[in-house]
Amino acid sequence: MIKILWYAILVFAALLMQVTLFPAHIADPFKPNLLIIFVVYMGLREGVAWGALAYILGLIHDSFSGLYLGLNGFSYLIIFLGLTMVADRLFTDRRSLMILGVFSSTIVNGLLNLLLLFLFSSAQGIYATLLESLVPQALVNALVASVIFTVPPLARIGEAR
Repeated sequence: MIKILWYAILVFAALLMQVTLFPAHIADPFKPNLLIIFVVYMGLREGVAWGALAYILGLIHDSFSGLYLGLNGFSYLIIFLGLTMVADRLFTDRRSLMILGVFSSTIVNGLLNLLLLFLFSSAQGIYATLLESLVPQALVNALVASVIFTVPPLARIGEAR
């Protein structure tokens, strides 16, 4: 119960920073995506039952970003399920794995969004924007993840299962 409350506080704080603070002070390709960092964390440390929360986080991200509703929801769910399948075979308490997971998940999220937009949308100008900001966004997310997972209380979330 305490873990659920702690996760709710973290998600609310991440959403508040991502929606209000970052857009006012940080340029577009360098805004970190804190929700995907949380999805990667859950995918590597929690079970499949938390997949609904990953989907909901994607829907929340879609509702605030103004893009197509369900695009990030589907992408976050696919990323979460892929990470939970891999997490059983890895030592998931490593900080370097979290950083690599955030970097690769950001790239996968962008590519899945491109694929879904290509299949289900006719917007032509969005492809160049997504491709152009894919690597800088992944690097920024990895940098923020390295800072987040260095802080001792945040590095120990979910250890007691």
